[in-house]
Amino acid sequence: MKCKITNKKIEPFMSFGDMPIANGFIKKEDFKSEFFFKMEVGFSDELSLFQLNDHPKPESMFNAQYPFYTGSSEYMKNHFKNFSDFIKKNFLTTGSKIIEIGSNDGTLLKNFIGNKNDILGVEPSKNVAQKSASEGIPTLNEFFNIENVSKLKNFLGKTDAIFASNCICHIPDLDNLIKSVDLLLSKNGTFIFEEPYLGSMLEKTSYDQIYDEHIYMFSASSIDKIFRLYDFELINVVPQVTHGGSLRYIIKRKNISKKSDNLKIFLENEKLNKIDSLESCLNFKNNCESSKINIIEKLKKLKSDGKKICGYAATSKSTTVLNYCKIDNTVIDFICDTTPEKIGKYSPGMHIPIVNMDHFHNNLPDAIYLFGWNHKDEILKKENMFLGEWFSHVNL
Repeated sequence: MKCKITNKKIEPFMSFGDMPIANGFIKKEDFKSEFFFKMEVGFSDELSLFQLNDHPKPESMFNAQYPFYTGSSEYMKNHFKNFSDFIKKNFLTTGSKIIEIGSNDGTLLKNFIGNKNDILGVEPSKNVAQKSASEGIPTLNEFFNIENVSKLKNFLGKTDAIFASNCICHIPDLDNLIKSVDLLLSKNGTFIFEEPYLGSMLEKTSYDQIYDEHIYMFSASSIDKIFRLYDFELINVVPQVTHGGSLRYIIKRKNISKKSDNLKIFLENEKLNKIDSLESCLNFKNNCESSKINIIEKLKKLKSDGKKICGYAATSKSTTVLNYCKIDNTVIDFICDTTPEKIGKYSPGMHIPIVNMDHFHNNLPDAIYLFGWNHKDEILKKENMFLGEWFSHVNL
């Protein structure tokens, strides 16, 4: 295994076994041709970078049938409103040029319409890009890379802010990404992005954050080290509660802005807690194995007691849990979800039926495995009539 940034050899410290495409919800007739890859993770001590060894080609994950729309969650809509306010307040003026990487259905970017801003979303998945464009948001249906951004003459060297949310960790070629950002940003421009935080994953043993799209799990230490290899530097971080714990990174060109005292303290705490070292990952491996044993025992007990179990939210994260723990439709009867593209299909790998919410409400189980645990408050409020047991591999 080689680090994707330095190209130096690193040893994988854990394998989750054969894993399908996390968002590859599948029809019954396609079971035999389903794609799997060996999901191993490694850690670069040099860059403090947690990363997948192998992953499917981006084109197989982000395509015309991408089954996730950002705007499907009221919680995320509110979060993106706050995120846009943060960007406007700190980095924009009237008539700013702004680009979002991985703009999905435009939920975040639509907050920037008006104020004479020149906006653009870059989104490789055709179906969500079309939805964004249909709502009047300028959208380029391409991958964000040097080849494609070089054509954006109106933005080259003039862009005031480039931002992303839960997207940068999806991009295997960070060298190409950063060089693309370099082409676009003005001298005083800012690159702002939010990603699931390695420290939160280690603390919660939320190993379901690891799947094909999440090629990296970043920390302040890793982002600081990576961007220092280029003509950029991390100047601040802002913790977020999204995705079970995320971190907002603020990047500027070198010697443009002073690094915040907050960043210095954050980096010191990561070092103190060994988030910047392989040791924390080895502890995480042990915790994952214990979590797997505990959830299998929990499910066995429920089944032996004659309980009916269903899953709630057919998330990409659920694919890791189900396949790592070998949980199939002999254990969980169905998984309910609101996304039309998933209904009537089966979960990747373990082939549990995905049903709509009417089916769920008409066939209430005794216990629910909450795969969307990071949206717990929103979901439990919505389903307050259910009086059975909610549980997950992460403490609720």
